[in-house]
Amino acid sequence: MTTNAPFKPFGMVVRGRLVEYRRPAVMGILNITPDSFYDGGRYAEPAAMVAQARRLLAEGADIIDLGAASSRPGATLPSPAEEAARLGAAVRLLRRELPEAILSVDTCWSLPARTAVEAGADMVNDISGGQFDEAMFATVASLQVPYLLMHTRGLPGEMQQRTDYDDIIGELARYFSARLDTLYRLGVKDVWLDPGFGFAKTLEQNYELLDRLDELTTLFREPLVTALSRKSMIYKRLGTTPEEALAGTVALDTVALMKGSRILRVHDPKPALDTIKLLYP
Repeated sequence: MTTNAPFKPFGMVVRGRLVEYRRPAVMGILNITPDSFYDGGRYAEPAAMVAQARRLLAEGADIIDLGAASSRPGATLPSPAEEAARLGAAVRLLRRELPEAILSVDTCWSLPARTAVEAGADMVNDISGGQFDEAMFATVASLQVPYLLMHTRGLPGEMQQRTDYDDIIGELARYFSARLDTLYRLGVKDVWLDPGFGFAKTLEQNYELLDRLDELTTLFREPLVTALSRKSMIYKRLGTTPEEALAGTVALDTVALMKGSRILRVHDPKPALDTIKLLYP
């Protein structure tokens, strides 16, 4: 079995060179925060961080997405200065140990974004879509790095109280269109889109969004990222835990790929890559 439509190659400019993907890409999640919902505290120490980064790459990750702040529902974000210090040190370490790796940094503040890119990061992944820091878009434009634009409403501590949508796809289409216009006017070259599964969305809304994902991939030429890995929409429906949600992650990632997603953001690259190989032999 393969997908119904041929894969649309895409690329981005990384440190002055074009990186092209002729199959869906895999972003491997590397959390260095002590309170992430799944792997909090495991990789905060330098040796563990480097070992996990090597494992992610060995298992097929095309990009390492480095996070220094938990954005799970109800979380309290660290200060930008604290996050910048964590990210800057981590990026310098990984850039030294893994010079060829493509490093993304998961932050919603312009100070950590600038600090990390100046330390050697290649891409900025912003869960807030520029909502938390009005300087973020201009900062990304000045740094000339690819930008991952996610949909959410409100800070993590309040987002699950902001789930009233008349039409969730219509909301996301308006949200992305307005922000893409601003980003391109500022001179940002490469933008990816993340619909924000689990962010300001109920369990039912997450599954409606997944079912209608092809509407977004039809509307936008920008590559769509799906970040479903071990999330509560899987383990709450199954009545299990994040640790038991790998099979569910693979199942939903398969649906996302068949609906046009071009990047999978995951904790476990090998199952994601195996899924991609089966759908795009």
